[in-house]
Amino acid sequence: MKIDVRQLDEIIILDVKGRFVTNAAKDIFGKSMDQVIADGWKKVLLDLTGVEWIDSRGIGELVTTLRMAKKFGVAVKLLRVGDRVKHVLSISQILPLLDIYETEKDAIDALNSATISDDDQMLT
Repeated sequence: MKIDVRQLDEIIILDVKGRFVTNAAKDIFGKSMDQVIADGWKKVLLDLTGVEWIDSRGIGELVTTLRMAKKFGVAVKLLRVGDRVKHVLSISQILPLLDIYETEKDAIDALNSATISDDDQMLT
Protein backbone atom coordinates (compact mmCIF):
# COMPACT_ATOMS: atom_id res chain seq x y z
CA MET A 1 0.00 0.00 0.00
CA LYS A 2 1.11 3.51 -0.81
CA ILE A 3 -0.56 6.81 0.11
CA ASP A 4 0.09 10.12 -1.63
CA VAL A 5 -1.20 13.21 0.18
CA ARG A 6 -2.31 16.41 -1.49
CA GLN A 7 -4.23 19.48 -0.42
CA LEU A 8 -7.06 21.37 -2.08
CA ASP A 9 -7.96 24.46 -0.06
CA GLU A 10 -9.38 23.17 3.25
CA ILE A 11 -9.51 19.56 2.09
CA ILE A 12 -6.75 16.99 2.51
CA ILE A 13 -6.84 14.22 -0.09
CA LEU A 14 -5.25 10.83 0.48
CA ASP A 15 -4.67 8.90 -2.76
CA VAL A 16 -4.56 5.29 -1.57
CA LYS A 17 -2.99 2.70 -3.87
CA GLY A 18 -2.36 -1.02 -3.67
CA ARG A 19 -3.77 -3.67 -1.38
CA PHE A 20 -5.61 -2.42 1.72
CA VAL A 21 -4.74 -5.48 3.78
CA THR A 22 -3.37 -6.79 7.07
CA ASN A 23 -0.45 -4.80 8.50
CA ALA A 24 -0.44 -2.19 5.73
CA ALA A 25 -3.91 -1.12 6.80
CA LYS A 26 -2.75 -0.22 10.30
CA ASP A 27 0.85 0.72 9.63
CA ILE A 28 0.32 2.89 6.59
CA PHE A 29 -3.33 3.91 6.41
CA GLY A 30 -3.98 4.11 10.14
CA LYS A 31 -0.87 6.17 10.82
CA SER A 32 -1.58 8.46 7.87
CA MET A 33 -5.10 9.15 9.10
CA ASP A 34 -3.89 9.59 12.68
CA GLN A 35 -1.51 12.27 11.42
CA VAL A 36 -4.17 14.01 9.33
CA ILE A 37 -6.48 14.19 12.33
CA ALA A 38 -3.66 15.26 14.67
CA ASP A 39 -2.77 18.05 12.22
CA GLY A 40 -6.30 19.41 12.61
CA TRP A 41 -7.77 18.70 9.18
CA LYS A 42 -11.59 18.68 9.28
CA LYS A 43 -12.30 17.58 5.70
CA VAL A 44 -10.72 14.41 4.33
CA LEU A 45 -11.18 12.74 0.96
CA LEU A 46 -9.99 9.17 0.57
CA ASP A 47 -9.38 8.48 -3.12
CA LEU A 48 -9.53 4.70 -3.40
CA THR A 49 -9.15 4.58 -7.19
CA GLY A 50 -5.88 2.66 -6.88
CA VAL A 51 -7.01 0.19 -4.22
CA GLU A 52 -6.98 -3.30 -5.72
CA TRP A 53 -8.29 -5.24 -2.73
CA ILE A 54 -9.41 -4.86 0.88
CA ASP A 55 -9.47 -7.62 3.48
CA SER A 56 -11.12 -7.84 6.91
CA ARG A 57 -8.20 -6.07 8.59
CA GLY A 58 -8.46 -3.26 6.06
CA ILE A 59 -12.20 -2.97 6.67
CA GLY A 60 -11.58 -2.93 10.41
CA GLU A 61 -9.00 -0.17 10.09
CA LEU A 62 -11.30 1.84 7.82
CA VAL A 63 -14.16 1.61 10.32
CA THR A 64 -11.87 2.42 13.27
CA THR A 65 -10.50 5.43 11.44
CA LEU A 66 -13.96 6.69 10.49
CA ARG A 67 -15.09 6.39 14.12
CA MET A 68 -12.06 8.34 15.28
CA ALA A 69 -12.65 10.98 12.61
CA LYS A 70 -16.23 11.45 13.80
CA LYS A 71 -15.06 11.76 17.39
CA PHE A 72 -12.79 14.65 16.37
CA GLY A 73 -15.34 16.32 14.09
CA VAL A 74 -13.68 15.30 10.83
CA ALA A 75 -15.82 14.73 7.72
CA VAL A 76 -14.54 11.85 5.56
CA LYS A 77 -15.75 10.98 2.07
CA LEU A 78 -14.61 8.17 -0.21
CA LEU A 79 -13.90 8.55 -3.90
CA ARG A 80 -14.02 6.02 -6.74
CA VAL A 81 -14.24 2.75 -4.86
CA GLY A 82 -13.56 -0.04 -7.35
CA ASP A 83 -15.98 -2.89 -8.02
CA ARG A 84 -13.93 -5.54 -6.18
CA VAL A 85 -13.59 -3.36 -3.10
CA LYS A 86 -17.28 -2.38 -3.27
CA HIS A 87 -18.21 -6.05 -3.39
CA VAL A 88 -16.22 -6.83 -0.23
CA LEU A 89 -17.65 -3.78 1.56
CA SER A 90 -21.13 -4.85 0.48
CA ILE A 91 -20.71 -8.39 1.79
CA SER A 92 -19.47 -7.02 5.11
CA GLN A 93 -22.52 -4.71 5.21
CA ILE A 94 -20.32 -1.61 5.45
CA LEU A 95 -20.99 -0.20 1.97
CA PRO A 96 -24.38 1.41 2.70
CA LEU A 97 -22.88 3.30 5.63
CA LEU A 98 -20.15 5.04 3.60
CA ASP A 99 -20.29 8.32 1.68
CA ILE A 100 -18.91 7.31 -1.71
CA TYR A 101 -18.63 9.56 -4.76
CA GLU A 102 -17.66 8.80 -8.35
CA THR A 103 -16.18 12.19 -9.22
CA GLU A 104 -13.72 14.30 -7.28
CA LYS A 105 -15.89 17.37 -7.88
CA ASP A 106 -18.94 15.72 -6.29
CA ALA A 107 -16.89 14.54 -3.31
CA ILE A 108 -15.36 17.99 -2.81
CA ASP A 109 -18.77 19.66 -3.06
CA ALA A 110 -20.07 17.22 -0.43
CA LEU A 111 -17.12 17.93 1.85
CA ASN A 112 -17.57 21.66 1.49
CA SER A 113 -21.12 21.32 2.77
CA ALA A 114 -20.40 18.48 5.20
CA THR A 115 -21.39 18.21 8.81
CA ILE A 116 -20.83 15.24 11.07
CA SER A 117 -24.19 13.58 11.54
CA ASP A 118 -25.24 12.45 15.01
CA ASP A 119 -27.33 9.68 13.51
CA ASP A 120 -24.48 8.03 11.60
CA GLN A 121 -25.32 4.38 12.31
CA MET A 122 -21.84 2.98 11.77
CA LEU A 123 -19.95 5.40 13.89
CA THR A 124 -22.07 5.53 17.03
